[in-house]
Amino acid sequence: MNSPPKPRTAINSRGHPTEFEQIIQEKSLNFVGREFVFTAINNFLDRDRHGYFTIIGAPGSGKSAILAKYVTNNPQVIYYNAELEGKNRADEFIINICTQLINQYSLNYTFLPDNVTEGSWFFSSLLQQISDELEPHQKLIIAIDGLNCIDRNSQPPGTNLFYLPRYLPDGVYFLLTRRPFLREKSGLLIETPSQSLDLADFPEENRRDIQAYIQNYLTPLPYEGRGGQDYSPPLVGEGLGERSNLISWLSNHQINEQEFCDRTTTLSENNFMYVSQIIGAIPSLRDATRTVSFSTRRSANANAENFYLESFESNQLPPGLEAYYQQHLHKMFPPEEGTEHSIDVLNVFIQQQKAISVDAIANIINTDEYEVEEVLESWLEFLHQEQIAGEIHYSLYHSSFRHWLGTQQIQSDY
Repeated sequence: MNSPPKPRTAINSRGHPTEFEQIIQEKSLNFVGREFVFTAINNFLDRDRHGYFTIIGAPGSGKSAILAKYVTNNPQVIYYNAELEGKNRADEFIINICTQLINQYSLNYTFLPDNVTEGSWFFSSLLQQISDELEPHQKLIIAIDGLNCIDRNSQPPGTNLFYLPRYLPDGVYFLLTRRPFLREKSGLLIETPSQSLDLADFPEENRRDIQAYIQNYLTPLPYEGRGGQDYSPPLVGEGLGERSNLISWLSNHQINEQEFCDRTTTLSENNFMYVSQIIGAIPSLRDATRTVSFSTRRSANANAENFYLESFESNQLPPGLEAYYQQHLHKMFPPEEGTEHSIDVLNVFIQQQKAISVDAIANIINTDEYEVEEVLESWLEFLHQEQIAGEIHYSLYHSSFRHWLGTQQIQSDY
């Protein structure tokens, strides 16, 4: 007996889906700098006739904000976010992205085919159709945020993540973001021009942008109702927005603005999530918590408002940042996997303030280097790597994450 056909998916929306529009706006809020990234993207688009450009960065390094800002400045770009709940499956991606393409380019499809999610055949067909109709120098750009969040079990083994095409027609480009990963385990087999930009390779540019981000909150806004000309420091309670709140709070606690900027920049270790959470925990900065990810926002809003009510203590982490680190810990210790060596390796990282090599870790916990390497491979997105005397040394990607882990009771059956 034949099974009933799968329901077809009607195509009746325009532009980015609502949930994507919301995150684009939130991620690009108070955006500053990152010109070195945009320059690299534009150079790639100008140089190659098609291809993949990937932004790589540690958690909280600003990848999502960069992509959101790019889409904001280039509204014709097709956008997809794999970090949102329910959006990390290949079938959801294919349906969503094909719908966006059909709508934006007014292709002659009323419904998606029943078997649209069975591989990349229909997706690739749409890309070719659009490529054939592009004007000279016109480009189709698809931006995908959070490749590291993709559920690989939602598609057959050996297929490209999200069924992304191995080959691309002229004028078609993908902008991707993902956390650090092993090249041989990228999940992508492509034969088309590609370029990666690792944010960790630009420490000076990152530090400059972090400072600009903080200074943006330290720039007084004009008084309301005074023609926008008076930029004198506001008084407490005048309600001139989050910038004025921060300036007033620093003044009330006799904290020098430049010292606050320099200290927070240093503590940030070039991490935007850390800075946004610290600033968001200053009293009355309710809007600042909007940069928190969807999954941590409720916790942050409930507790962050008065977190630094009396003084700024850098060893105290705002609730939103703790929730963010809790997500990391859940991913580092998935319930279905054993933790025989993982906890031992983690304890080494917690106790070590400097980067450490694989053989040094193996010696400390008295195990084989292979066992250590296996753990580190699964944690790569949360680690910082550096070459010391020709050997790779590892550390956790942020000191505050290491400090937080030291306060947790991590059990072997976590």
